[in-house]
Amino acid sequence: MPKQKSHSGTKKRFWLTGTGKVNRPHGGKNHKAETKNRKRKRNLRQTTLVSSTQEGTVKRMMPYKD
Repeated sequence: MPKQKSHSGTKKRFWLTGTGKVNRPHGGKNHKAETKNRKRKRNLRQTTLVSSTQEGTVKRMMPYKD
């Protein structure tokens, strides 16, 4: 059986935690940043987990990242 290809955008944007959950960065940090307050921009720097409904989709796009 041929190898599967990993989705290039997914490889760059998501990564797995030690327990196998999918981590992602927040969006919305750059455009129109002057209208967002300091606290909001600071919290956008942190990462968050992908929702459980989307986790399978993201993992399927990067099959060799286990």
